[in-house]
Amino acid sequence: MTFNEGMQIDTSTASSSGGGGRMIALGGGLGGLLLVVVALLLGVDPGPVVNQQQTNTRDYSSPGFDLSQCKTGADANKYVQCRVVATGNSVDAVWHQLMQGYTRPHVRLFSGQVDTACGLATSAVGPFYCPVDQTAYFDTDFFKVLVDRFGSSGGPLAQEYVVAHEYGHHVQNLQGILGRAQQGAQGAGGNGVRTELQADCYAGIWAHYASTVKQESTGVPYLQPLSDKDIQDALSAAASVGDDRIQKASTGHTNPESWTHGSSAERQQWFTVGYQTGDPNKCDTFAAPNLG
Repeated sequence: MTFNEGMQIDTSTASSSGGGGRMIALGGGLGGLLLVVVALLLGVDPGPVVNQQQTNTRDYSSPGFDLSQCKTGADANKYVQCRVVATGNSVDAVWHQLMQGYTRPHVRLFSGQVDTACGLATSAVGPFYCPVDQTAYFDTDFFKVLVDRFGSSGGPLAQEYVVAHEYGHHVQNLQGILGRAQQGAQGAGGNGVRTELQADCYAGIWAHYASTVKQESTGVPYLQPLSDKDIQDALSAAASVGDDRIQKASTGHTNPESWTHGSSAERQQWFTVGYQTGDPNKCDTFAAPNLG
């Protein structure tokens, strides 16, 4: 999915930082990574989870990405960091039209590690949303992990889907429903899964409007029309992070009672519901009698 080169990137709510000091490397392989990802996506302090993992540290220092490079849609098409910020601009514009009282989240690009109001996060975590500071955090190296470890497509909309999903959690936070993820039943039909699938549906809502909503300052649509390949890229990303697919790859079997995000098919389905309807009311996963 290509940004129109005439659009102007607004970096006023974005920041970037590299790591510094001591980086925590999670032990336990993919299982340890997923525990921390789940904790952060649900707005839980990841500290206790991290402390339960076998860890080691090493010194490192790395600069943050220079956001002054992010000026136009051409930069978004060239640099993944600019693409994240520009995608956020586009998602903001869509939700400003759809949701009364919508306010923009902050965006923080990081590498190595980052200190958040939800706790310390490392580069192993990848993108997440922290409701306490209303900030979406993105380590763009995660997009390579999606491809190399989870088998996702590497296309732009696969990356933009991830951004729109995290913004979906921000919308849930503004609606006052994000906390439902930790209430009631859990597992395949529980509120944690329903929260994640709704964020997938909200990502689809963004995709529905992404090429038609225009930037107020330029009058230019943020993005060019989606192609079938674009949609396949998004669906590939959604499928790659399904609980059943990840569990099968890491343990050789699936356990729906421990699911937190939904199956690959469910994640694809709810993204598609949002994309095809463009109606946030159709994303009420909490009222759905079944999710598949």
